Amino acid sequence: MWIRRGDVLSVLAAGNHPGVHAQWAEALALGYRVAVRPSRREPLSAHRLVTALREAGFGGDQVALLPCGHATADDLVEGADLAMVYGGDAVVAKYRARTTVLPHGPGRAKILVAADTDATAPRHLDTLVDSIAGQAGAACTNTTAVYVEGDPAPVAEALAARLAALPSLPPEHDGAVLPVRPLDAARHLEKYVRGEAAGAVPWLGGDGFADDLGDGSAALRPAVFQVGGADAPQTRLEMPFPCVWVAPWSRDADGVAPLRDTLVLTALTTDRHLIGALLREPTVRSLHVGDHPTHALTAGLPHDGYLGEFLMRAKTFTTHPT
Repeated sequence: MWIRRGDVLSVLAAGNHPGVHAQWAEALALGYRVAVRPSRREPLSAHRLVTALREAGFGGDQVALLPCGHATADDLVEGADLAMVYGGDAVVAKYRARTTVLPHGPGRAKILVAADTDATAPRHLDTLVDSIAGQAGAACTNTTAVYVEGDPAPVAEALAARLAALPSLPPEHDGAVLPVRPLDAARHLEKYVRGEAAGAVPWLGGDGFADDLGDGSAALRPAVFQVGGADAPQTRLEMPFPCVWVAPWSRDADGVAPLRDTLVLTALTTDRHLIGALLREPTVRSLHVGDHPTHALTAGLPHDGYLGEFLMRAKTFTTHPT
């Protein structure tokens, strides 16, 4: 039988995208009681969902919203039977060995363009641009690194041309497609990325990407940088806006190593041997082959395994003597 591993799930939620709240809601369907600690940066999505669930009939002892600081958040993890925690590399390292905690770290979604694919062809370029900038480029499933077997410059140039056309608009505008931050925060982020991009070739955003909207806020415009090798440390950076690092890749010299530690990898190739190697790599948690954007979800297919795999376990049950 498929049974719960416990009764109470604590969730330390992220604030980068409202979609993260769709996952923990599944725990209610499996009979768990859920305590949600929302992100201080964006608590409204969690509040709206919990309020809707309460109005739908769930009691206060079944789903609760518990805003709190970091110290109390640790108590939520310790006090629950199981916990789902979002954070950076430090959070993943802290809980990696805990079988009762499911850590969600940086996505570091990637696209691999093999030599048998022309990434500048319109349909492939559409996939790359959508993967980088769809959903404002803020989700963990947005592409942050593109690996090109061959010369990466034409791909970087084509991406820069397409991404430069995205408009800078206030977030309440119907045509808004880019994230907006307070001007000071946007300038701080701009300074940080400039420092990290030292030595890279800037195809877009090298002179700055914080576009002042005149009301104390700034749109975070896309940035495209070309790095010198597949092992460049910049390819591991994940920014809260459309920012991509384009790198050369060689299957003989680099192999699968630079593609590891990836939430979603889209492979633009028809090479079955390469696809097989990527499928066997355990740290590539989701593999898309062909023109399937890294952030796109297919009904019934999870982007990082089924939550039920963590919340439930198989229990042998028999009423007959052997």
